[in-house]
Amino acid sequence: MGGAFLAAAVLARAGARIGLPTIPLFILAGILLGPHTPGIVLVSDPHDMEMLSALGLVLLLFYLGLEFHMDDLRAGGRRMALAGGTYLALNVGAGLGFGFALGWGTSEALVLAGVLGISSSAIVTKVLVDTGRLGNPETKPILGIIVVEDVFLALYLAALQPILSGADSLGSAVLDGGTAFAFLLLLALAARFGTRVVGRLFATKDDELLVISFLGAAVFMAGVSEWFGVADAIGAFMVGLMLGSTASGERIRRLVHPLRDAFGAMFFFAFGLSIDPGDLPTVLWPVLAAVSLTLVMNVLAGLGAARVYGFGAGPAANISTTLLARGEFALILATMAASAGLDSRLSPFIAGYVLLLAVLGPLAAGRAGWLARVLPGGGASADEWGPGGSFSPTPPLPETGGFAPRPPRPVR
Repeated sequence: MGGAFLAAAVLARAGARIGLPTIPLFILAGILLGPHTPGIVLVSDPHDMEMLSALGLVLLLFYLGLEFHMDDLRAGGRRMALAGGTYLALNVGAGLGFGFALGWGTSEALVLAGVLGISSSAIVTKVLVDTGRLGNPETKPILGIIVVEDVFLALYLAALQPILSGADSLGSAVLDGGTAFAFLLLLALAARFGTRVVGRLFATKDDELLVISFLGAAVFMAGVSEWFGVADAIGAFMVGLMLGSTASGERIRRLVHPLRDAFGAMFFFAFGLSIDPGDLPTVLWPVLAAVSLTLVMNVLAGLGAARVYGFGAGPAANISTTLLARGEFALILATMAASAGLDSRLSPFIAGYVLLLAVLGPLAAGRAGWLARVLPGGGASADEWGPGGSFSPTPPLPETGGFAPRPPRPVR
């Protein structure tokens, strides 16, 4: 573990000197020091890092929930659903068509629909933090699309599981999907009406007690969500959503930062451990084709979401590039496909596809201005473009840790 943290830190510091984002460097550290690469092997079995990786994902999504206003969810629910539905229709539909075009089989096509269709919540969160865009207006539709994707993810996994396992009971599939949806509805109602009670339960002046309390709540609810067939990360997200609107919300945001950064790095490091570079050349051309398709669909989806919210070319480019990366959900599907005995080319394809987009996504997000200049209505004034061509109408302030100032939340 110590070696993993140090390796991630050394590579990230070296990359920062030449302007590289940290996410692909954390992944690269896992690849170089994992069991599939010659040389020093810090972790011989990637499953040894499984709990740390899961905790990193939980904390990243918990922080995302803290930043998502309940008022935004209530006021923009219709637009959020429309933007998220458009994104899913374009990307999942393209993924399904791509899967059938490859000719690997129907079950494989259904897996590829999810792989190509769902963004990485962890990488999206990290990109928003690293680029200082949490205060930007286009961040609301980005977070909204992530929420819609997570709801879809829960239902999609519940429906896909019996297909991959060979179950022929439609009733069982419907029951699993209904259970997951009911639990999601229960979480949403708790977030909507339980904020005042939750605020009283977490009210304390002692930072130590507050850290233990919110960390326990986030991890526990993630486990309960998984037990009900819902992605563990969405349980943590809903806890963050509730706590962010309480009187302790600002303190929790400050206290969770070091935990989020440390264990988030381990999530990406563990992802790198699972990648075998030797398998990638066999699926190189399908991977490149899939990445090209995803780039096109994300640009179209970004334009659609920007149109729904009345944004211009700059925010549309930010939406397109921020949501580009694929990650944890694709890895879950790769594991399910391997257990179901599907085509052996699926696992290296998913690994190569996710790795390439995990690298391209943060790089593209930092240079969204280049895309915006060629989109309809592009050509913003020079002072709106940050380093590397990133569009930031509300520049991050150093004294706020990279986040734009925000109005105080109402305490319920």
